[in-house]
Amino acid sequence: MTEITGPASRVRDAAESFGLSVIPRIMPEKTRTAEEAAAACGCSVGEIVKSLVFRGKATSDGILLLVSGVNRVDEAKVGALIGQEIERPDAAFVRALTGFAIGGIPPLGHATPLPTYIDRDLLVYDTVWAAAGTPNAVFAVDPKRLAAAIGATTIAMA
Repeated sequence: MTEITGPASRVRDAAESFGLSVIPRIMPEKTRTAEEAAAACGCSVGEIVKSLVFRGKATSDGILLLVSGVNRVDEAKVGALIGQEIERPDAAFVRALTGFAIGGIPPLGHATPLPTYIDRDLLVYDTVWAAAGTPNAVFAVDPKRLAAAIGATTIAMA
């Protein structure tokens, strides 16, 4: 078994601080996209958590959306639900806020705590797969336990 170090160990430690026991898996192939991750994990695309950072237009603050791999974020709908329009920031903003590069952003363990919203479509699964800090590291977690542990608000993303 590959020793877990670097960003994946930070994610594991962060999960433990939230009372979650996760085991990051380093995959031989990239898991940067939901489709790649689903193929690597042997699950459906819907069971993949896309951790997407947006910026509030009114506040310029970061916002984390945990989205089912089959869904695209309806920015107008999500903005209306959270009380401000949202926009996609550049990669430098995301990395500065989270400490992770796009393609490996986990749902927890960020450099800056972010208000977090979870896609209700993820909650239909017993287990979902999320990035563990790099484009080829993932971990499995119960989405309901994840949402409760990190204080995520459930909304419809698509």
